[in-house]
Amino acid sequence: MKSKILLFIYTLTCTLLAINAFYLPGLAPVNYCKKEEVSESCKSEVLLYVNRLNTEESVMPYEYNHFDFCVPTGDLKSPVENLGQVVFGERIRPSEYKIEFMENTTCKAVCSKKYSGDDLASDALLSIIRKGISLNYQHHWIVDNMPVTSCYETEDGRQYCSTGFPMGCYSRDGRDTCYRHVANKNAYYIYNHVDLTITYHSGAKEEWGSSFRENGGRIISVKVIPRSINHRESTPDCSSQEPLEVPSKPLGKNEKLQITYTYSVTFIQNNTIKWSSRWDYILESMPHTNIQWFSILNSLVIVLFLSGMVAMILLRTLHKDIARYNQIDSGEDAQEEFGWKLVHGDVFRPPRKGMLLSVLLGSGVQVFCMTLVTLVFACMGFLSPANRGALMTCAMVLYVLLGTPAGYVSARVYKSFGGEKWKSNVLLTSMLSPGVVFFLFFIMNLVLWSKGSSAAVPFTTLLALLALWFGVSVPLTFVGAYFGFRKRALEHPVRTNQIPRLIPEQSVYTQPIPGIIMGGVLPFGCIFIQLFFILNSIWSSQMYYMFGFLFLVFIILVITCAETTILLCYFHLCAEDYHWWWRSYLTSGFTAVYLFLYCCHYFFTKLQIDDFTSGFLYFGYTLIMVFLFNLLTGSIGFFACFWFIRKIYSVVKVD
Repeated sequence: MKSKILLFIYTLTCTLLAINAFYLPGLAPVNYCKKEEVSESCKSEVLLYVNRLNTEESVMPYEYNHFDFCVPTGDLKSPVENLGQVVFGERIRPSEYKIEFMENTTCKAVCSKKYSGDDLASDALLSIIRKGISLNYQHHWIVDNMPVTSCYETEDGRQYCSTGFPMGCYSRDGRDTCYRHVANKNAYYIYNHVDLTITYHSGAKEEWGSSFRENGGRIISVKVIPRSINHRESTPDCSSQEPLEVPSKPLGKNEKLQITYTYSVTFIQNNTIKWSSRWDYILESMPHTNIQWFSILNSLVIVLFLSGMVAMILLRTLHKDIARYNQIDSGEDAQEEFGWKLVHGDVFRPPRKGMLLSVLLGSGVQVFCMTLVTLVFACMGFLSPANRGALMTCAMVLYVLLGTPAGYVSARVYKSFGGEKWKSNVLLTSMLSPGVVFFLFFIMNLVLWSKGSSAAVPFTTLLALLALWFGVSVPLTFVGAYFGFRKRALEHPVRTNQIPRLIPEQSVYTQPIPGIIMGGVLPFGCIFIQLFFILNSIWSSQMYYMFGFLFLVFIILVITCAETTILLCYFHLCAEDYHWWWRSYLTSGFTAVYLFLYCCHYFFTKLQIDDFTSGFLYFGYTLIMVFLFNLLTGSIGFFACFWFIRKIYSVVKVD
């Protein structure tokens, strides 16, 4: 118990230290200065990049040019995207918005798009724009590696800033009006003008050193206010209060529509906010942040208390059992044995489907190591929101490189079962779990391809993923299996009888299915609060940054899965049921079923998805997450139970 308290203090310390670790990985600040003072240490051009558009009402994101916005005509290069960004559907592209540092701009035109009722292509493009506005698709712009945010005040006076802004406004029969004079009709209004406010920190000579410029600074925030303006004249007039309506029906013959996109830029100096803390205003304004702190701490305390109670009860009961069994000397006393010692001759009998169990355990160890290392890197700040796509890239690369422990564990477990088909074992270990994930991912990708979504992974990236799988992961799995099969088989502390012992009739609570169903409740109880915020970051475009708490929850999850499985396994052994191999895996692995049910609850209560395709994609990606989580928790429970059983049968006297 003392060691667990020390572990809790240590991980909590790591949490507190990791909160401000957002710029550890070397994301160097960019110094800006006026155009006439450009040098090697500073630049004047502020690049604005556009990203894909997404919405909470659909799973499918689309590229910026899908909605016929202004795209650059020159040969401008897009930033290099890492593997995680490509898989997550990010498509960062240069834009036509030209910004010079400390040069305010008022109502500058970007481009004009003309649509005609005589052109079928125009009607198709306007239909796409109307659909994007009605589904509330959000722009995601990037300036100096910072998301452009739209901010507003909540009812309690706090400022809430979201990373993105809508492409337009849709008035539904007066229920959700954008403007007062359109209260009784369906109307689509496109936000064709943006007011950008760029706040910068000018710094000091002592702080910047040789790169200091009197007319320079570092960008600390970019905020946007979108507006809909009907520019009736050839010269844009941003003072107009008349919004630009996109017709709700196709344009008639000889009917035309022109959308002129404009923008204004205002620079504001603010030396009270340092560049290193410029993300704070986004992260602190995320909804439910305070609720998350208190609820997570409350959940962790409860789970730690329950885990400690389980451990104490288990250890005290076992101590009495072992002491009683070791005091038995005479044969008459031996006949009075009962409980878990009676099944010592069958407890290590190899299970059915031992090949499949060993393969799942090997893959589970692979997922466990990947999760642990990824969370450690995240706590150190390497996978912060500032480093886009780094979390997914790190997880995928680690999964590929950790094929060796998967092959080793699978081979060792399979050999302890007395298995001899080592070729089948290593092939299944390297192909089964990655194959299931890749198959589901490929099906989802086909659907995204058919819909023209930006989340569709390019064919070359799929080939790269296959190359990583077959060129790196499979050989490493073979290497691990080679060393695993070369090792001697695990020697169990007691011999296995030739004739299986009959299992007595079990009560309701010691039967397999009720025990498995109960086993996943407590582990799920320690993750469901974090799960809500993780799902928000995946499906609602909210940033997840509390990796310290996530690491702490992961440690508690491991402890809870282990202790719950051990406790239920002990009860089953006391009931003289020695079929614990698969049950130990499924008991903690059943937490994944509760995870799936929670994802279903989130889908129907939080998201506003109506179309079948988006629902299919949501549950497809959810199945991948649930499958990997089952491997993780099931393996934790199995190895905890395996260690426990070897331990208790090695300290009792068996004739």
